[in-house]
Amino acid sequence: MPTNAPTAASVLSDVTSSDTSLRRFLHGLPGVDAVGLEARAASLGTRSIKTTAKAYAIDLAISMVDLTTLEGADTPGKVRALGAKAVRPDPTDRTTPTTAAVCVYPDMVAVAKETVAGSGVKVASVATAFPAGRAALDVKLADVRDAVAAGADEIDMVIDRGAFLAGKYLKVYDEIVAVREACGTSARLKVIFETGELSTYDNIRRASWLGMLAGADFIKTSTGKVAVNATPANTLLMLEAVRDFRAQTGVQVGVKPAGGIRTTKDAIKFLVLVNETVGADWLDNHWFRFGASSLLNDLLMQRQKLATGRYSGPDYVTVD
Repeated sequence: MPTNAPTAASVLSDVTSSDTSLRRFLHGLPGVDAVGLEARAASLGTRSIKTTAKAYAIDLAISMVDLTTLEGADTPGKVRALGAKAVRPDPTDRTTPTTAAVCVYPDMVAVAKETVAGSGVKVASVATAFPAGRAALDVKLADVRDAVAAGADEIDMVIDRGAFLAGKYLKVYDEIVAVREACGTSARLKVIFETGELSTYDNIRRASWLGMLAGADFIKTSTGKVAVNATPANTLLMLEAVRDFRAQTGVQVGVKPAGGIRTTKDAIKFLVLVNETVGADWLDNHWFRFGASSLLNDLLMQRQKLATGRYSGPDYVTVD
């Protein structure tokens, strides 16, 4: 898919013309009312939905999962099993939607691509020295090019948090632009901020705008490798950012909360945030994803509970 970046750049070209102008813009964004943000996120999380709406929400959430394995012990066999599960999450029920994607390390992209071929399930690859992002730019770009050459449909990159926290915003911007170019026209780009390391909500808002200005197709909360990952509050803040960015530039950007979302109840809370903050335009897997490994199993068990009236046994779903 072609990048959205030229449209955004044409609207806000002066913002990224220098380090000074970019800093002025990012620090000129409205400050985040932390108490108000957390209160709204908590309030939206208490909303209940009817049984018929819950069935729809579960299927929608399944279709939004980036089914993930990012472990040093990953093997081709494990990735094939994960890909098969993404294509047919519940082998006993063919009405169960496929997941949006499988997410793996670059060296497993070819295996995943072969496994999901013809299913519509995308292959996402982390890159740019995931999860820390501590490598030279040429190493990071080689990482991206290798994943794309192997068939990755999506690249999940990590920003240089050290540079961002040191106020080197233009360096972070230029790196995202370079990764965007390395993706070419065939791979969508998700930009991971590692919100748990950004310290403040103001920084999350700045990172969101920085990523979108640089051409991100998605902005993503976390790697899932730190103590604090996706939360309703930081996801709400990022949803507000993509809403405001589209209002200003006409460019729509997706959001992917990742890490710590394990239950159907959690997933539905996030879908309520999406519906109430950005509306139906983001309620499909082209614009909203869940980065998760264990979430899918709970969604499948809750789906069976709605269909049969009873919870399944522990052997109903596979253990990833």
